[in-house]
Amino acid sequence: MSSETIDTPTKIVQATLGLLERPNAKLPTMTDIARATGISRQAVYLHFPSRTDLLVAATRYQDQQNQVDAALAPSRGARSGAERLDAFVTAWGNYIPKIYGVARAIMAVTDTDAEAAAAWNTRMQDMREGCAAAVNALAEDGSLPPNTDIEQATDLLWTLLSVRNWENLTQTCGWSQDCYISTIRGLAMATIARDLGALTDVLACTEPPA
Repeated sequence: MSSETIDTPTKIVQATLGLLERPNAKLPTMTDIARATGISRQAVYLHFPSRTDLLVAATRYQDQQNQVDAALAPSRGARSGAERLDAFVTAWGNYIPKIYGVARAIMAVTDTDAEAAAAWNTRMQDMREGCAAAVNALAEDGSLPPNTDIEQATDLLWTLLSVRNWENLTQTCGWSQDCYISTIRGLAMATIARDLGALTDVLACTEPPA
């Protein structure tokens, strides 16, 4: 009877995610992670020279486990800029709940923990690349409003899709996930793809808070 052997870096990453995904988790120290993995702190540093490296690896491992590439495939294979934008907004908006537990633990300390801030910035820059790809696709097929600055349009989309905005609307204000997706899709299409008809999706989302 054989069993799959898990390498030490993967064990460390899995232990890190386990600590981050606990209810009301606080960002673990390298000592916490070493203890959870069952190895020495020095062994953790052997594979991950800094906690930033480890947190980035953990979030990317989480993406692999959640098959984020499959979720983004419709956007990457879109036939038009508008289709790519809509598919990207939908995919990322529906992906946020899957990573929110880990994201919340990291975001909570970015103001005071430089390593956490660096890891979160790397994470958000990865997402920004998807925003840029959608905006560039719109520019290529002429769907951006006249005189639109591509960099600013990317900034706007990136901000619109921030985890903080999702948190405020769904966790604080009580919006359902469906209402959030409908509204953000409508706003993105209307403001970035100049599809003013998409505003009906925003105005139609009138359900009472959950």
